[in-house]
Amino acid sequence: MSPKDNTALTPDRKEKGFLGRGVAPWAGFGVTLRTFFAKPVTEQYPFKGKYPAPFPRYHGRHQLNRYPDGLEKCVGCELCAWACPADAIFVEAGANTPDEQYSAGERYGRVYQINYLRCIFCGMCIEACPTRALTMTNFYELASATREDMIFTKDELLAPLEEGMLPAPHPMVEGLTDDDYYSGKVTGPTDRQAEWVRLHRPGDVAGEAVASGAAGQGGQS
Repeated sequence: MSPKDNTALTPDRKEKGFLGRGVAPWAGFGVTLRTFFAKPVTEQYPFKGKYPAPFPRYHGRHQLNRYPDGLEKCVGCELCAWACPADAIFVEAGANTPDEQYSAGERYGRVYQINYLRCIFCGMCIEACPTRALTMTNFYELASATREDMIFTKDELLAPLEEGMLPAPHPMVEGLTDDDYYSGKVTGPTDRQAEWVRLHRPGDVAGEAVASGAAGQGGQS
């Protein structure tokens, strides 16, 4: 038999080949017939029933986090935008001033947008964030009738104020630097921060309410 002649097969290989050619098509037809006559399964989501809860590490919608005193963790470095392989993130930084301190540091994310028509939920932006300002939640119900609604802005991505937090802007904890914030030395607003909110933002009802309850808590661990 020449090297290219592969027709001379052993009896075992001939038998397996014959059975494979004879049984495999009928097995495929059986799957088709079972599916053809099966009753369709229709989920009336989201009006009836809910899908099971996602796993704890599921990559869902993003969230911009805050420090315990209410200042934003985002410093507008744009590393998340540079790391995004789908070019779905747009960041524009702004400078903090003594009268408008939004984050712990010199800059903050003045404009922050994520286009969920482009986002592939890979999580590379989370890995690139140096301050852990950007994380991913388990929220997965992202659908809309318009393209504009799928571009989430900073107001939609920023984490809500938790109990005891002061809404920004307000000064950092006195005597601490941004490195102290990154190290977790701030556990809540201080009396000085609460007093600053009362003096500089008298019309902020939410800020005044939190400032009234923040007195005496202290802000360092």
